[in-house]
Amino acid sequence: MESSLIKRNERRKRRVFRIRKHVRGNAGKPRLCIYKTNQHISAQLIDDESHLTIVSAGTQQKDFPKNAEARKCKDSARQVGKLIAEKAKEKSITAIVFDRGRYKFHGIIAELAAGAREAGLQF
Repeated sequence: MESSLIKRNERRKRRVFRIRKHVRGNAGKPRLCIYKTNQHISAQLIDDESHLTIVSAGTQQKDFPKNAEARKCKDSARQVGKLIAEKAKEKSITAIVFDRGRYKFHGIIAELAAGAREAGLQF
């Protein structure tokens, strides 16, 4: 008899693999990968061909503005999106593939995407 925790984790893994098999990034159009916890959110631009992280941004980094009251609110997610878009522009990246991972495109994930689009990333 499997516990509900094991079943839940298996469903999460399947959901990630189901999405990831359609979403691939390369050097010209990297994958924007999102990860969130109960307190923080982070994003990475990944080149799947060479398995390298090109740029990253998150609420735990030193260059993140400290004036955000709650680290994992929608405003912080929008700021992370703008921050990763600015770092991508420095590396001359304008087009990306959005990988929401196991999360629904709703709330904090949608705000991060909106912030990245505002700052000039196309996806």
